[in-house]
Amino acid sequence: MKNTLLGSIYLILASSIWGGMYVVVKIVVSVIPPLELVWIRYVVAIVALLVIGFITRQKWRIEKRYFLLIIAIGVIGNAISIVAQEAGTMLSSAQMGAMITSSTPAFMVIFARLLLKEQLTLKKGLSVCLATLGVFLIVGVGNLDLSSKLGGISLFIAALTWALMSILVKRMPSDYSQIVVTTYSILVALIVLTPFVLPRLHAIDISQLTHPTIWGGLLYLGIVSTAGGFLLWNRGLQMLNASSGGIFFFFQPVVGTVLGWLILGESIGVMFWLGSTLILIGVLFVIIEKK
Repeated sequence: MKNTLLGSIYLILASSIWGGMYVVVKIVVSVIPPLELVWIRYVVAIVALLVIGFITRQKWRIEKRYFLLIIAIGVIGNAISIVAQEAGTMLSSAQMGAMITSSTPAFMVIFARLLLKEQLTLKKGLSVCLATLGVFLIVGVGNLDLSSKLGGISLFIAALTWALMSILVKRMPSDYSQIVVTTYSILVALIVLTPFVLPRLHAIDISQLTHPTIWGGLLYLGIVSTAGGFLLWNRGLQMLNASSGGIFFFFQPVVGTVLGWLILGESIGVMFWLGSTLILIGVLFVIIEKK
């Protein structure tokens, strides 16, 4: 029960951090395009993770048989998913970004069943259904323009690939430090993205990067959201089973919607509070579930 509670706290913190990330991305992406933004935030994150790793004296050696798994985590989760997520947020809204990517737990339950052979219990299914219903109540999608539709497709791809990455993380042995696993997977993504980004960096207006909002956003995305959020998420997943852990992703739209309303002026209504209640009930089902 102690591990369940502690793992739940880690996942709630990670999901809340990512909810705030959508607002930051919406602001920063007006200056730095999505691909370049992902690359820059990973450069910042790598520095932060290496400092943390050396201070805590991590063992950086990984057995060769896990190399392909690390590469898959880096390419699927840290490269494809994050680029799709930031592109989708740019094309739509912070609120829609948080809502659509919160379909991740449903895919996690499916992938956990297929890849990890985890049992799908009635309580897990009910918690996912309640939380999913809550998300759709929070954000009503009416008539969408082409940009929002393309953004929605991109965000759907982000949700699908992040779910697959989260299950792949569970296949790493628990005795490997999450600092090491996260650092290597982000390094893989950085290597993959570099050939596409370097020829485009000159197009960024350097003068705008000196604005406190922009460089503060980059520090948040690199250190808090990427280094901190990934570590909390991966550690939380190690302490819970994958299908139960995924339900905590639903804290993301709650935080994203509130901050979108407060900072970006995006609309919020009664359905938000009703949806939030259903999400919290769904999460409570997971917390009280006996292992």
